[in-house]
Amino acid sequence: MFIKIFKQITKKDVNIAGGKGASLGEMTKTKIPVPQGFVILANAFDRFIKEADLIQEIESQLNQVNYEDINSVDRVSNVIRDLIHDAKMPKDLKIGILTKYITLGPSPKLGEGDNSSSLRMRGLGGGFVAVRSSATAEDSEVASWAGELETYLNTTEKTLLANVKKCWSSLFTPRAIFYRKEKNLHKAHVGVAVVVQEMVESEISGITFTVHPVTQDKNQMIIEAGWGLGEAIVSGSITPDSYVVNKLKVKSKKLKVNDKFEILDINVAEQKKQIVRCLKKGVKWVAVPKSRQEKQKLSGEQIVELAKLCAQIEKHYKKPQDIEWALRDGKFFIVQSRPITTLRK
Repeated sequence: MFIKIFKQITKKDVNIAGGKGASLGEMTKTKIPVPQGFVILANAFDRFIKEADLIQEIESQLNQVNYEDINSVDRVSNVIRDLIHDAKMPKDLKIGILTKYITLGPSPKLGEGDNSSSLRMRGLGGGFVAVRSSATAEDSEVASWAGELETYLNTTEKTLLANVKKCWSSLFTPRAIFYRKEKNLHKAHVGVAVVVQEMVESEISGITFTVHPVTQDKNQMIIEAGWGLGEAIVSGSITPDSYVVNKLKVKSKKLKVNDKFEILDINVAEQKKQIVRCLKKGVKWVAVPKSRQEKQKLSGEQIVELAKLCAQIEKHYKKPQDIEWALRDGKFFIVQSRPITTLRK
């Protein structure tokens, strides 16, 4: 089996689905609101490079890397990525990916007239999806590959297979090659799975750290929020709102356990631009309406609701989490959760 839907995957499947895929599967099984999707397992990539007869060529190129010379790393990266780009994907794998994609259904709310019928007529298959690399050695306490591999948002049927191959080849970007050396993984087998997930066209999105990343106070979490799609925050292109929430458990004789989520601090940031989805270009920057530029992104009730959801995820994993979330039509969706690896032991 080379493809599994999220419901078929648990946190124990990191070796086949990567950290990202295993986390999304685990959260789906525990009823956390996760956009639907599937994972192209790491063995699909292994089969692809084997049938394309690329294994020895890739190893030969990596053996030529001079880590003291950035030009050497760039050259090897370009050669390997070109090899993967030019190789043919096995036909049954290609059909399997496209079939699973179509069953996801359309991503709603693109704009007027863009319903499932119009998307299908334009050859957009199951709608818009995010295609994310998920390394099988990622998001562990030893190494977190967050930001090292590539993600392609607003992917359609026309670009799906090409973006899957780009995710595979992102295991050999200059950054990934250096990172593997830094974490002493350059001699280990590092596979890459690919997550294909329905895009949430969020009105508000952001990141939650379930432990304060600066003070490392385990009783506090930080929520960052901005208008539009989450990549504006992840890329550092905007300054988001920041909310500090106390998550102390208060015991009472009358109540068995009362989870007290108290908002300790609200810092509202002005936001003049946001990223939104665009049919032709995938995404684009647009101006935030003036009436909202200085407005608080999440209400107090929404902050507490999100804090409780993120605390639930942390409790399930029994570790501090770095969580990406999106808000659409008043409902929160969790699009990724990984352990925070920067805390002191």
